[in-house]
Amino acid sequence: MKDLQGRTIDYMRISITDRCNLRCKYCMPEGIRLIPMEELLTYEEILEVCLQAAALGIRKFKITGGEPLVRKGCANLVRNMKRLSGIEQVTMTTNGVLLEENLKALLEAGLDGLNISLDTLDRKKYEAITGFDRMDAVLSAIDRAMDSGIRVKINTVLQPGVNDGEWNNLLELARDRALDVRFIEMMPIGYGKECGMVSGEELLGKVKEVYAGVEKDERVHGNGPAAYYRIPGFRGSVGFISAIHGRFCDSCNRIRMTATGDLKPCLCYQDAISVRSALREGSGDEVRDVIKRAILMKPKMHCFEQMQNVTEHKKMVQIGG
Repeated sequence: MKDLQGRTIDYMRISITDRCNLRCKYCMPEGIRLIPMEELLTYEEILEVCLQAAALGIRKFKITGGEPLVRKGCANLVRNMKRLSGIEQVTMTTNGVLLEENLKALLEAGLDGLNISLDTLDRKKYEAITGFDRMDAVLSAIDRAMDSGIRVKINTVLQPGVNDGEWNNLLELARDRALDVRFIEMMPIGYGKECGMVSGEELLGKVKEVYAGVEKDERVHGNGPAAYYRIPGFRGSVGFISAIHGRFCDSCNRIRMTATGDLKPCLCYQDAISVRSALREGSGDEVRDVIKRAILMKPKMHCFEQMQNVTEHKKMVQIGG
């Protein structure tokens, strides 16, 4: 389906929980109120949304959280999503803490790819950022995932004065591993407004200073807006997702659904439309109509460069990545 700007919307990010086993401040700051379980969509309701979204041309789903693997039965959800007619791909974003113990079930369910969040390779910094000493579990899960052959991307958010000096060490993960290390500009949502950001353009300049022969990688790496580069001698690639300094709104192909069933056309604005009532009191046609209306609500572009015009005040964990 096309939105009012003529963009083809074929990708949907679905948060299945607001719970997480880590406490990264820019996503889940202290004191945040968790959503009562009865307000979260059931797996059956999520599948109905996926079914109706597929009828409108959605072909790819990304499962997010919170941390999706803290919700039991996640692998079975993947399996059922993969069985829907027209669905080409189901991937997941995870912090990796529970990945190794769930990897076999996810692979058997048909999961197509993993985005693993990792902001540092320093154990003390990892604990300071996330609140827990679980870095070894994440690194082990990355290696097991690479051994399995599934496509792996590392998502890193650099914060000035916190971990911005670690980009080199993190990038080296791609030297001997055929994975993508992606540096994501801090989204100015929730606590992220106070954290500051490292621009992708600035970081790319540093990469080119350290590594000779860096060149644009034109291969398709996924569904998102990352710009990728190849470094001679590296098996993997480096990617930059620069929502602020590299606006990509003209090619945005996605819509998001929160764990409570709010469909969000854009992260920048609080505008959303709930599909929960249609799921619990209406019909499949009504669910499809809500999704269609949400797609047609997509704005032409975000306004993150003008923070006074940003209307979204929720925390990232309440929205879904």
